[in-house]
Amino acid sequence: MGLFNRTKTAATPAVAVATTAGPDLSHLTGDWTIDATHSEIGFSVRHAMVTNVKGRFTEYDGKLHLDGTTPHNSSADLVIKVASIDTNQAQRDEHLRTGDFFAADTFPEIRFRSTSTERIDDDTYRMTGELTIKDTTRPVVLDLEYTGSATDAYGADRVGFEGRTVVDRTAFGLTYNAALETGGVLIGEKVKLSFDISAVKAA
Repeated sequence: MGLFNRTKTAATPAVAVATTAGPDLSHLTGDWTIDATHSEIGFSVRHAMVTNVKGRFTEYDGKLHLDGTTPHNSSADLVIKVASIDTNQAQRDEHLRTGDFFAADTFPEIRFRSTSTERIDDDTYRMTGELTIKDTTRPVVLDLEYTGSATDAYGADRVGFEGRTVVDRTAFGLTYNAALETGGVLIGEKVKLSFDISAVKAA
């Protein structure tokens, strides 16, 4: 997801601007596949006005095109299987799959497709894209942190990053709720999404 141009600029008062190039990350340029066994796509939402319920999706496919020299040329495409939702409570997970929430039988996938990427500072990037849940597509902005790259024990090149964003679930048609006797509602509207990704470079 376009994370890799490390350039710092520093200025001395009334003199000049100096530029210090960071490490060469051109080796990251290419196509990558998200390794779901070493990654996590999670979420949390306010429950009963007092705590947060956390969950994750366990099945998804993701492709990245990274440009280590020109980050804005990078892109991402992610498909999440709705039925794989896991909040560590089977009855709640079944409810989330119904028409009250995701309607997994009718809309089995959540999709994200990037539209632009920008570098914020050395290891921080921002990716804008389109998120589709059920039959609604809306723009979202992901804040991303590049966490490193390495060759693993099996000789595969890996890259990692962490990401986060907040979405309003009701904007995607997930409007189910229930009033509490003490005031307020059972489920918050704001959902925090988090991404901890390890991707493997295509041969």
